[in-house]
Amino acid sequence: MRWNWHRLILAFALALAAPAVAAPPPVVSDVRVAQNGKHTRFVLNLSEKVDFEIFTLADPYRIVIDFPEVAWRLDPAATQASAGLVKGFRFGLFKPGRSRMVIDLASPASIKNKFLLPPEGERRYRLVLDLGQVARKEYLTTSGWPTDTHAESSSPAETEPEVEMAARAPAAKRVVVIDAGHGGVDPGATGVDGTHEKDLVLSLAKALRDALERSGKYVVVMSRDSDIFLSLKARVAVGRKARADLFISLHADSAPGSMVRGASVYTLSERASDKEAEALAKSENQSDIIAGVDLTNEADVVTSILIDLAQRETKNSAVKFAQVLVPELQRAGEVTQKSHRFAGFVVLKAPDVPSVLVEVGYLSNRQDESVMNTNRWRKRMADSIARAVDRYFRTSRGDHKAEAEP
Repeated sequence: MRWNWHRLILAFALALAAPAVAAPPPVVSDVRVAQNGKHTRFVLNLSEKVDFEIFTLADPYRIVIDFPEVAWRLDPAATQASAGLVKGFRFGLFKPGRSRMVIDLASPASIKNKFLLPPEGERRYRLVLDLGQVARKEYLTTSGWPTDTHAESSSPAETEPEVEMAARAPAAKRVVVIDAGHGGVDPGATGVDGTHEKDLVLSLAKALRDALERSGKYVVVMSRDSDIFLSLKARVAVGRKARADLFISLHADSAPGSMVRGASVYTLSERASDKEAEALAKSENQSDIIAGVDLTNEADVVTSILIDLAQRETKNSAVKFAQVLVPELQRAGEVTQKSHRFAGFVVLKAPDVPSVLVEVGYLSNRQDESVMNTNRWRKRMADSIARAVDRYFRTSRGDHKAEAEP
């Protein structure tokens, strides 16, 4: 009997010492938008009661809702829902522990009512916003960053992820940073069949990481390895903190014409090579705005980076990598007619890291979207980029002279 008591006491002690299992996050399961007269109602279904903070921003007009981290169980097609003052919305993880939804407005609107309805019958909690149209002047008097949000979003802790410093000894492995574009609250382009750019490029980034690591030649750093938002400034910081020898940003574009398809490579230039490249850079550079990032204090940072771009050697090295990458992309599949272009992408502006942006295909083209969702394409594309990385470092041997930008 004494032995049994000892076992019971030991089991009880072990149970107390065991780490507590974290409770699952609240679930957002549905969204509804409807117009009623002059007002628009926006409703979110929640599994449980949550705290939330709401504020509005201008240029473009949008409503930002911040929650503790939640699980999104929404039909991807729901993001296309629009009615009255609501043009659409985006959602996702903004940073660890915090989720965000951004509602795009068709015109300036005020939040007439906001309330959380308790469960009723089979229905769980519902967050309800009633919106009414207002003049721009009135909208601007109430829009802007809450004081605590401004402080958080300006802090390095949020915008610059932790990255270990890579060794720079001559015999050290080359450091390659792989940047999966968009993420979290910023989905990027959406394909004709519903593919989100952020998901497609993350899966490709992981395949490229595996291909490079298998060679044993490189230290590979991922800007993100999960579905989380990362500001453009933070992406640049990842490359610089890792002391990267090469920075590769992966994207999947959307074009006005559904016939356009194929991969292309972009390198940095303050003078765009063509109107399409200029338009794409403008779109990609708005990622922070789309996600609701406070850019109030960014002017000086961007200015200092632009001054540092006098170091033309870095840009020329990026051009050299693009020149070896394009033939490899041609081996992997379709490429665009202008397969190497130049534009002013913020994500490429690390002054001391050769950086390229690879558009791996067009989600606006049904054939491209279908092909890019296959394991075969993912492996072929990852292997082609990895071969280009090998060729670049094999031919440069530390000498980064290359043809300058046009």
